[in-house]
Amino acid sequence: MAHAVRALWPHGRAVAWRLGDRPALGLHAHSRAGFTRAAGGSGPAATARKGGPRLLGAAALALGGALGLYHTARWHLRAQDLRAERSAAQLSLSSRLQLTLYQYKTCPFCSKVRAFLDFHALPYQVVEVNPVRRAEIKFSSYRKVPIVMAQEGESLQQLNDSSVIISALKTYLVSGQPLADIITYYPPMKAVNDQGKEVTEFCNKYWLMLDEKEAQRMYGGKEARTEEMKWRQWADDWLVHIISPNVYRTPAEALASFDYIVKEGNFGTVEGAMAKYVGAAAMYFISKRLKRRHHLRDDVREDLYEAANKWVAAVGKDRPFMGGQKPNLADLAVYGVLRVMEGLEAFDDLMRHTHIQPWYLRVEKAIAEAPQ
Repeated sequence: MAHAVRALWPHGRAVAWRLGDRPALGLHAHSRAGFTRAAGGSGPAATARKGGPRLLGAAALALGGALGLYHTARWHLRAQDLRAERSAAQLSLSSRLQLTLYQYKTCPFCSKVRAFLDFHALPYQVVEVNPVRRAEIKFSSYRKVPIVMAQEGESLQQLNDSSVIISALKTYLVSGQPLADIITYYPPMKAVNDQGKEVTEFCNKYWLMLDEKEAQRMYGGKEARTEEMKWRQWADDWLVHIISPNVYRTPAEALASFDYIVKEGNFGTVEGAMAKYVGAAAMYFISKRLKRRHHLRDDVREDLYEAANKWVAAVGKDRPFMGGQKPNLADLAVYGVLRVMEGLEAFDDLMRHTHIQPWYLRVEKAIAEAPQ
């Protein structure tokens, strides 16, 4: 609709100019011709006859200007009404949902979902899952987090996979389709990964299920939609996988990371102490294996810096966010992934040695200022 308003507003002004300028030029020409003929002795009758076109021209000028202003004001007010209607409709939709997020707070995929929910001011409850026992999600055959349980009236839906959760909820907010229908667009599919392990993948998970008008209103063009999808997938397929090797890069960093995980996670006292030291040692060695699997450099910080600067270059200098004047789903995904490193040495190094900090702070501010 914003694009429609921009198209209609100049159109209203153009009506005023088309109906207004030409009669004014015509009047000027007629006046000069009448003056010449009067000097030649045409007399009072000729002058009276010329008065008719002048009056008609003046009337056309006034009418054209009035019509132009009327149409401009009408479209402008209609655009404001439509924006207000959409905001009210979105608020009504979000208020009909009761969301519960099952998560590990330090999981980058869970952090992505929280960034999305917070930016869109969707109220939700959090259940912190114990990463060892996972008793909190024993109701689910899907054993990973995040999981979102969404209550819409009498309908209770389970949403799995961070990107599916985000795509389904954004589709719901934009289109107003029943959530039970939307989740059928993202069917799970069993596959075997490179390690021979069976995994669950989801079809269409970066795609919003919108009709042509809704997609045009949201993106403005196919390029913006394709760009958002490309970088959302990049965040999942690449950025996420360089986080662990960086936060567990050295024994000291691994211990600091697990100290943070234990403080933020759902651990008992003894379990937390075991997790801190045993987990830190285990993840230090696992991170080395991850580094080889993903073909990272010996100094994994270089991969982190390169990824951050690649993202900043993709956003560019002419817009504050990849989404333009406000974060889109790719902005929120990249921010959510990076946010899990806050307070750790890897995060401080990232802010110090790359150009990502201004963008990162803008997203942080946009989320903080979202209406609650």
